[in-house]
Amino acid sequence: MSTMNRAISEQPIGTIRVGSPSYPEMLKNIPKPPEEFFVRGNLDAVHPAVAIVGTRKATAVGLKTAEEFARKLGEAGFAIISGLALGIDSAAHRGALKAGAKTVAVLGCGIDKVYPAHNEILAEEIIKCGGAVISEYPAGHSVRKYNFLDRNRIISGLALATIVVESPARSGSLRTAGCAAEQGRTVFVIPGPISHPNYEGSHALIRDGATLVTSVEEIISDLGLGNMIARRARNTGENNKQNALIEILRRTGAPLNLDEIIELTGLGMPEIASLLTALAIEGKVAENGGRYEII
Repeated sequence: MSTMNRAISEQPIGTIRVGSPSYPEMLKNIPKPPEEFFVRGNLDAVHPAVAIVGTRKATAVGLKTAEEFARKLGEAGFAIISGLALGIDSAAHRGALKAGAKTVAVLGCGIDKVYPAHNEILAEEIIKCGGAVISEYPAGHSVRKYNFLDRNRIISGLALATIVVESPARSGSLRTAGCAAEQGRTVFVIPGPISHPNYEGSHALIRDGATLVTSVEEIISDLGLGNMIARRARNTGENNKQNALIEILRRTGAPLNLDEIIELTGLGMPEIASLLTALAIEGKVAENGGRYEII
């Protein structure tokens, strides 16, 4: 057994059953949801999520596109769902990891295996970075071709939308897109050269009614999540400023007055007053005689 196989095998396996509070709401509402599935890692907070899928034999452009879309969507607050296959799936997981976003890999084999074995390191990284590797197949279940077709409904079922990057005329990603449509979820397709065989299935999806997209902004807008993403960005920015202010107070090691805080942060009086008020309410900062210190 390889070092990475041992690392994966040492991760505890959790079981989530229909009816459990931890069963994902999005997955619960699809036709034929799995009665139970198995988890290594952390499946909490995977909403909102999008799935990114495509061919195993991707071009360099396709790999770059999948990774870039996953990274930008991860930075916008989305979890990324895919199947841990070679090609587009792997690029999508890597893009999410680069963004520090949660990503979930859905296996088509037993939870005790990583298939393909080439992606053992990627699976371990997904778990270490707060994501999860899941399967509806228990430990010891062998690798079978039809398992991968069945698992595609879980990939799309965990997501608000499925994004297809490079799908040939015969591709498992077409099955995932079909599952998404059956589940009432949006299917987005990134187009490519009309003469390239890797896009025959992609363009067929567009002809059949899938939504053509060329940017992450189009995806966010079409999902109607622009306001939510903007709010999250503002909240993140506010939290970052609070953390920076706390770090300044910690480094100085002595209470500071408003003028000193303004000079050290470069922020204006109204913003500093707002940050200090919020931190005081949270019990993180105290004011004494016009000087502020961390508690």
